[in-house]
Amino acid sequence: MQAVPVRATAIPSVTDALRAVESLVLGSGQRTARRNAWTAVLEDRRRAKDRVEAEHVLEAAADHHS
Repeated sequence: MQAVPVRATAIPSVTDALRAVESLVLGSGQRTARRNAWTAVLEDRRRAKDRVEAEHVLEAAADHHS
């Protein structure tokens, strides 16, 4: 009896499924606009996190010098 090779098929993620639906529903211009908007949201979140961290450092430095 000869061994049959087994193929592992990756299960698509929710993100992959949403991108597939997005590509069917939206034109390329809308798709690009949505991705750009999401990139801007992520960048805003990163800046907000950095701002909070900077505030904590400044507060700690102010407490240290008091």
